[in-house]
Amino acid sequence: MYDLLIGPFVEFEFMRRALVGTVALSLGGAPIGVFLMLRRMSLMGDAMAHAILPGAAVGYLVFGLALIPMTAGGIVAGFAVALAAGLAARFTAMKEDASLAAFYLISLALGVIIVSTRGSNVDLFRVLFGSVLALDDPTLVMIAAIATVTLLALALLWRPLMLDCVDPGFLRSVSGSGTPVHLVFLGLVVLNLVAGFHALGTLLAVGLMMLPAIAARFWGRNVTQIAAIAIGFGIVSGYTGLVLSYNMSSPSGPSIILMAGVIYLVSLAFGPRGGLVPTYWPARHREA
Repeated sequence: MYDLLIGPFVEFEFMRRALVGTVALSLGGAPIGVFLMLRRMSLMGDAMAHAILPGAAVGYLVFGLALIPMTAGGIVAGFAVALAAGLAARFTAMKEDASLAAFYLISLALGVIIVSTRGSNVDLFRVLFGSVLALDDPTLVMIAAIATVTLLALALLWRPLMLDCVDPGFLRSVSGSGTPVHLVFLGLVVLNLVAGFHALGTLLAVGLMMLPAIAARFWGRNVTQIAAIAIGFGIVSGYTGLVLSYNMSSPSGPSIILMAGVIYLVSLAFGPRGGLVPTYWPARHREA
């Protein structure tokens, strides 16, 4: 049992680095995922994850797999797509979700083409699916810094964010902080997706943000509990996914997201807050 569950992290430094990276991603990304879920913007996270690809690809094209250029490019591209989608929705008849979908598909295709012009299939695979087992010190510091900034920002803006989820109109009527809070929140979304991109790639970066948050919804009584449970689910997903990857020789990033999916399915079936079994089994039992 020791060799199966603990040995890989004691013996190999790259496994410890990967575990630290997934813990940091869970600390920052899971609470953001909870607020995206409450705002009914879950699919926006997926769209924004793809939207960062062209900027990161340009950074890769010019500087190679360098941390700062790819990070800066991803942040710029994410904000650019969000701004373009918002302007298109505001000044045309297009709805925001459709506008965002159009821009993220364009961004995804453009990013893949940019990477393909210089890199190999291995580089493209790494950009799309990440390489959590290859995290170096600068990347870990960057991911930890984003998680720290996210937690500090959430601590300062927790109540306005809560109110903006429940009644944004009331927040705008009693305070002028509605728009700034929303912009800061979008900034945190982009930052955490860029952090996830370095570990899990553009296709899976949103997985560790949204799946634990959605699963936690079946267990928590309030937003604070849901956010805490989501962080725990994210950490468990990272650990079990790395163990699965090591012992089954499967890709690490997809293994982590797969374990997050398993936690979601278990929560969907047995979660006490709206799960299938607690909701429908007592009713069938009373009918019998």
